[in-house]
Amino acid sequence: MHSLRVDLGQRSYPIHIGTGILADPALFAPILNKGPVAIVTDDNVAPLYLETLQQTLKALHKAPLVITLPAGEASKSLDNIQEITGLLLNAGYGRDCTLCALGGGVVGDIAGFAAAVYQRGVSYIQVPTTLLAMVDSSVGGKTGVNHPLGKNMIGAFYQPRAVIADTDTLDSLPDREFRSGLAEVIKYGLINDQGFFSWLEDHMDAVLARAADALVKVIGHSCKDKAEVVARDELEGGLRAILNLGHTFGHAIEAATGYGRYLHGEAVAIGMVMAADLSRRLDLIRESEQNRIYALIKGAGLPTLAPALPPADYLRFMRVDKKAESGQVRFILLRGIGSAVITGDVPPAAVLQTLQAFMEYDHA
Repeated sequence: MHSLRVDLGQRSYPIHIGTGILADPALFAPILNKGPVAIVTDDNVAPLYLETLQQTLKALHKAPLVITLPAGEASKSLDNIQEITGLLLNAGYGRDCTLCALGGGVVGDIAGFAAAVYQRGVSYIQVPTTLLAMVDSSVGGKTGVNHPLGKNMIGAFYQPRAVIADTDTLDSLPDREFRSGLAEVIKYGLINDQGFFSWLEDHMDAVLARAADALVKVIGHSCKDKAEVVARDELEGGLRAILNLGHTFGHAIEAATGYGRYLHGEAVAIGMVMAADLSRRLDLIRESEQNRIYALIKGAGLPTLAPALPPADYLRFMRVDKKAESGQVRFILLRGIGSAVITGDVPPAAVLQTLQAFMEYDHA
């Protein structure tokens, strides 16, 4: 098992990464409150890993309440926050309870937000079962649900007590879901770690084959990179925004297509291709660097083209992106592989050219 720490003073917490650790009561014992436990999961994950986590908690004399949501992005809704909190209230759960988010990013986001608002805040643990959740959404305390006008528009920064990432759960992850998680992995190399980007170029075949040593490298390195950024800017006042490379375009793609056509990582992959193109149009990176970025994302089996919708549809959602200020869209762009910059000074014509260059109809 490999462990590291997110350093946030009194809100610091461990990240444990290893095989078979979902069945280890000793890892859970120090991070559970004295009260009851509830597991929030979805109907894809429950048949695979719910029983293991239940047995682990029962070994600690905790018989958990189980809340199972439909799988998919559509579950990130206020209606389901109402459902979760109602079940907790009916079960008599007080402020000494602990929620366990067992699943991917959707489960982690909604369970974390439920923990943040239930009785003004209760403890929760992230137990991610997808690559994307292990390397990104489970770390850093971003929680929330979607609104029809924008992704993750309702939420809170609320840190977990711990992250317990059992890499055995990746064995059952469909290839599409696994590749989706690689988008966030590639992001870390692009924003602040050129060496990691080069390593991914050289070892992508091993990563796609899910070789154990490659997975440990990918998950541990990604968590370390994110933990360092979060420790310096917990509430995204500045630096942390670089973690959103590709997300301004990506969230607009998700919203414009109704949340469901693309997995989050797929939309982010397209968004990173667009961010690289926009960076090249603004002379921030060389064409050779843009080509390397495109090749790695394509080589990971990720999409690189957005649906052929009117550009105005995408721009409308980009204007309500959480990074926008005074109605001006802010972009995370690149000053070379391994260096990101946050800027709102982007000519609208360049954004339009990028959108048009990476729509499906332009590459038929």
